[in-house]
Amino acid sequence: MAEATRIRRLELYKKKLASFWAVYKTNKFGLTGLALLVVFVLMAVLADPIAWALGYTFDKVHWAVVEIANITPTALMLAILYGTRVSLIVGLAASVGAVGIGTLVGIVAGYIGGKVDEVLMRIVDFMMTLPGLPLLIVLAAVLRGGAAALGLWLMVGVLVILGWPGTARVVRSQTLSLKERAFIEAARAVGASDRYILFKHILPNVMPLVFTSMVLRVPGAILGEANLTFLGLGIDISRNISWGVILYQAFNTYGATIIIEKPWVPIPPGLAITLLAYATVLVGYAMDEILNPRLRAR
Repeated sequence: MAEATRIRRLELYKKKLASFWAVYKTNKFGLTGLALLVVFVLMAVLADPIAWALGYTFDKVHWAVVEIANITPTALMLAILYGTRVSLIVGLAASVGAVGIGTLVGIVAGYIGGKVDEVLMRIVDFMMTLPGLPLLIVLAAVLRGGAAALGLWLMVGVLVILGWPGTARVVRSQTLSLKERAFIEAARAVGASDRYILFKHILPNVMPLVFTSMVLRVPGAILGEANLTFLGLGIDISRNISWGVILYQAFNTYGATIIIEKPWVPIPPGLAITLLAYATVLVGYAMDEILNPRLRAR
């Protein structure tokens, strides 16, 4: 019996996924964004094989970035490939963490209400009134303590701290709407616990919103990492390669004159940051159009 139920659920998930893809592939902007994301994932995965084929290693490419005054176009290209890894890791991890916390806070605030809702929303309001980049800089400076730079996961933590309030507010609004629906009242009438209602009724109905929010949070995290690293407050330059590291080293070595003297050094990492952020935005808006009933009706 349990096995049959599991199989039915699996078939249902497959049908939903097939239905989602059937609609998604008709969205040209969504397909463009997905194609760009696939390219970036391949860049991250194939960085080592391509470097080995060209006679390079990670350490050799990293040293070329550190001594960027003498970097060759080949070494710069490989640095862009290696930098994709950091951007994808930071973007995805920070997005998942921020949306996870925001979803939990939003559901609890919206469903329980009362003083719990008031306290949580005042915290959210306070966080959302603070200027993003200055707060990001202050947090990075404080959390790294006396260290020369932030660790990769500490960087993710900083971005998570700043990223969850927006999701919390949106999920709370959706939860407030859902808890007044007839099917929630029916669940309460038959004796369903609050925990059951939250995880079996509320959470599944906010998941489309959560997935869309997760995708749309990625570009902000990527830009946050690049901004902090460019300012010298980001990840450890002595051990990592990221697009922000390349820009930091380039401008730290040449100053603003690099745009005139060697424009081929700062433009590729800047373009990579822009394209990856643009790709995730395209995918996010495509998902929003598909999963949001009001947008889908148009």
